[in-house]
Amino acid sequence: MMKTLVKRVLLLIATLLLVTILAFVAFSIIPGDPTSSILGVEATQEQIAALRDRLGLDLPIWQRYLHWLGGLLTGNLGESYNYGMPVAQLLSTCVTHTLTLAVLAFVLIVAISLPLGIIAARYEGGVVDRVLTILNQITMSVPNFVAGILLVYVFGLVLRLFQPGAIVTPQAGWGPYLWYMLFPALAVALPRSAMTVKMLRGSILSELGQDYIRTAYSKGNSKTSALWRHVLRNAMIPVVTFLAMTVADIMAGSIVVEQVFGIPGLGKMLVTSIGNRDYPVVQAIVVLIATVVVVCNFAADLLYRVMDPRLRGR
Repeated sequence: MMKTLVKRVLLLIATLLLVTILAFVAFSIIPGDPTSSILGVEATQEQIAALRDRLGLDLPIWQRYLHWLGGLLTGNLGESYNYGMPVAQLLSTCVTHTLTLAVLAFVLIVAISLPLGIIAARYEGGVVDRVLTILNQITMSVPNFVAGILLVYVFGLVLRLFQPGAIVTPQAGWGPYLWYMLFPALAVALPRSAMTVKMLRGSILSELGQDYIRTAYSKGNSKTSALWRHVLRNAMIPVVTFLAMTVADIMAGSIVVEQVFGIPGLGKMLVTSIGNRDYPVVQAIVVLIATVVVVCNFAADLLYRVMDPRLRGR
């Protein structure tokens, strides 16, 4: 197990290093000069040359990468070209919005999918199961941004439960802030909840067909009793891993939904910074999101091995 853990950690480090290389190189070789966005089209060649020298853009790409990586490892994400301030300071508020949205969406996925998945499996073939199956198919086919638009229209414009685009900050109180974030989080959570319900239902039904469940029935256990005492523990193994791996989709969905609800999170900052060729900001956001995804997938793999005894020695 220890040897496997060391290999996984080394693979994690190598993956993160590759992510930094790709993020830096990709935004360093694309056409366009950030100095043009900073100085404008009327800048003289002398002004452009002086700015490129100050920003270190005249250095070889490998030297710039090593300097950037060294700063990244020490928490120095560089300085924004467009805002003229440290990237870490610029992203602090954006990260708060995006992480709050992602965490709230994850909580909603768990709160919605686990009870519905168990109910669907418990009443397999019944009216409840059929209704949930139909709703699942519809919900899974709706993209995040479409769900967001529908929620804005229904709950924002019709029912007026919140004011679309008028973001409430934590400084106004965590209660109002979480209430506003509930609706974009719901837009992110609904499609993933439907997929989780389907997976949990299938996992439970698969376990109900195993020999040990028939043995439990022969000992006088009802279907409900066998479900709670024996089935759920084993059925939850792939579901928990799946939930851990949904972080990638949650982060991506959060960035898309932020645009619909006007949330000044990482998604809005990423789009703005790409348009302004503010590469230090873009690179920092890409690396941050990729790091969250890679680390969560790593944690999901370890969690699966811990929960499933058959994989502990592999």
